[in-house]
Amino acid sequence: MTQHKPIKKAVFPVAGLGTRFLPATKAIPKELLPIVDRPLIQYAVDEAREAGIEQIIFVTGRGKTAIVEHFDVAYELESTMEERGKDMSVLDPTRATPGDIITVRQQVPLGLGHAIWCARAIVGDDPFAILLPDELMVGEPGCMKQMVEAYNEVGGNLISVLEVPQDEVSSYGVIAPGAQVSDALTEVTGLVEKPPVAEAPSNKIISGRYILQPEVMRTLENQGKGAGGEIQLTDAMARMIGNQPFHAVTFAGNRYDCGSKTGFVEATLALALDRNDMGREVRAIAERLLAK
Repeated sequence: MTQHKPIKKAVFPVAGLGTRFLPATKAIPKELLPIVDRPLIQYAVDEAREAGIEQIIFVTGRGKTAIVEHFDVAYELESTMEERGKDMSVLDPTRATPGDIITVRQQVPLGLGHAIWCARAIVGDDPFAILLPDELMVGEPGCMKQMVEAYNEVGGNLISVLEVPQDEVSSYGVIAPGAQVSDALTEVTGLVEKPPVAEAPSNKIISGRYILQPEVMRTLENQGKGAGGEIQLTDAMARMIGNQPFHAVTFAGNRYDCGSKTGFVEATLALALDRNDMGREVRAIAERLLAK
C-alpha cells in the first residue's frame, strides 16, 4: 500500500454568529450549545482525536474566546471538585496538550472557503482535515476515522457524503459521482454548490467533513465569490478535480444538522435516548408527551 502523508491537523470553522439560535447565542458561541451535557464543539474534537488528529485549529471570530477556554484548565472548578471528592474524569475530554490548540481570526464573514484560507499559515504544506461542528456525525467508528482509513487507501482529497431525497439537494453541496471504488468509496468527477433540483448531478450531498491537500489554499487565494455572495470551499475543490485524486466516502452512521433548531432537538433526543444513564427515562417522557 502506498504511504500517504498522515492527517495530523484539523481545521474547525467556528467564526459564525449563530443568528438562527438567538437569543441563546447572543453571549454564548453556538458551538458551545450542549447536546445533552456536551457542547457541539466537543463532539467534533472528540471525533478528530479518535481519527488520530493531534493539532486542533479553530478559525474564530469576535466573542468566541469561550470555545478555547472550554479546552483550558479551569483551576477554580477543578480545585473545588477535587476538594469535594468529585469524579474528575468527566472533564478528561476537555483537556488539551499545551500547544495543540491554535486559533486564528476570520475578521470578515466571507464564507467557508475564506475561513479555511485563514488557517493557511498553520496548515502549511500538510494535508489536513476540516470538521464543521454544526454537522453532528454519530457512528462507530466516527466519520473522520472512516475518512482517514479511506485516505490511507487512496490518498488525495476526500469528502464525506450522505444520500438525501432529491428534492432537498438545493440546500447543499452535491457531488457528480464517477466510478465506484468500493461500497463506501466513490470517485468524484464534479461538485456543485446548492444546485437547482433539476440540475443536481446526484442526491449525494457533502456532509461537513473533508480531507484536503494543501494545494486547496493556493486555489482559495484567488477564489471569487460564489453562491450566496461568499467564497465557497466547494468551488475551490471543484477546480482541483482532475488535477488530484478526489473521492467521496459515504458515511456509515447518523448525521444531525445542528445548524437548524429542529435538527438540534432531534440530535438531543436521539443521543439522550441512546444513553444508558437516561435513555429509559427520556423515552418515558417522550411517550407521555406524545400521548397528550
